[in-house]
Amino acid sequence: MNAPFTLSLDAMGGDHAPDIVIKGVAEAHIRYPLARFLLFGDEKRIRPALDANKTLAACCEVRHTDDVVTGDAKPSQVIRSGRNTSMWKAIEAVKAGEAGGVVSAGNTGALMAMSKVIMRMLPGIDRPAICSMFPSKIGETVMLDLGANAQCDARNLVEFAVMGECFARAMLGLDRPSVGLLNIGSEDLKGTDILREAAQTLRSSHLDMEFAGFVEGDDITKGTVDVIVTDGFTGNVALKTAEGTAKLFSEFLKNAIKSSLMAQFGMIFAKPVLSQVMARADPRRYNGALFVGLNGVVVKSHGGTDSIGFANAIGVGVDMISRDLNGRIAEQLAHIAAQAAPDSSEGAVSGGAALADSPVESGAK
Repeated sequence: MNAPFTLSLDAMGGDHAPDIVIKGVAEAHIRYPLARFLLFGDEKRIRPALDANKTLAACCEVRHTDDVVTGDAKPSQVIRSGRNTSMWKAIEAVKAGEAGGVVSAGNTGALMAMSKVIMRMLPGIDRPAICSMFPSKIGETVMLDLGANAQCDARNLVEFAVMGECFARAMLGLDRPSVGLLNIGSEDLKGTDILREAAQTLRSSHLDMEFAGFVEGDDITKGTVDVIVTDGFTGNVALKTAEGTAKLFSEFLKNAIKSSLMAQFGMIFAKPVLSQVMARADPRRYNGALFVGLNGVVVKSHGGTDSIGFANAIGVGVDMISRDLNGRIAEQLAHIAAQAAPDSSEGAVSGGAALADSPVESGAK
């Protein structure tokens, strides 16, 4: 990004805050020298680290807060009593126009709930979704929802498809990303009524989108499509399964290397290749999930990440601001609404012009 911009950071969110946050800011500042940061949290803990780095101190402003959102806090609880926390104040700075986006490694459910209350939804969006990327054989695959909505109707899935496609354009630089609905088979008759209805809507809407139909679980890592759409329950299970599988194979590899002197000797020659593989699958590389659908940029960093991972989450925020993700989403939804409007008032609702007041289930951990 070549123009000055400001990001708001929850400096107290995450397992190793505020140290990792500050180190992440230092890393991000190298990549984005024009960036400025608003750090919300305990000034007594933040200030010494900044004062030790004059360059970093010059691009950061500390806003003291006494309270912190804990990892086990319930969303309903923080909405009632969390208005003086670092997380709430960091989100408020975006709403007030002081920052272009917010990044936090704190409690996911609380961050989603606070963001919805403070920022509200984009016009035409019923529910927000958690969107991020997976490594695949041919590059990266965007996937959503990863845990914000346990149950979804067909309209929600259509909205997720629009938002995921726009995210892929911004993050992957694709002119026309392909989009698939996650199902138990690729045949048109497979899956639930909700999935089939969403597929029919996407096929008939004539969006500027390459809809590929249904895809299966192994297509996530094959890279069959650029964007995979599913409900938050399925998406979160897929995410945790992938993380667990990666850790399992890492343990298998470590144990195999330790099993004999011959294996350890062979590791000397295999290390360059293995290092390349590990770098390709490094979870820090994909750190930074976006809460798409909100009327503002909100990025969730993994709570246990290090400074490199947090810097990457900041990078997601930078990309979303500079490439006007929300503007693109609004444009696509307006296209759906314009097509539905001539049919009937009910069609306008199903197309996304007007939204029902169905509750959002924001509880991803």
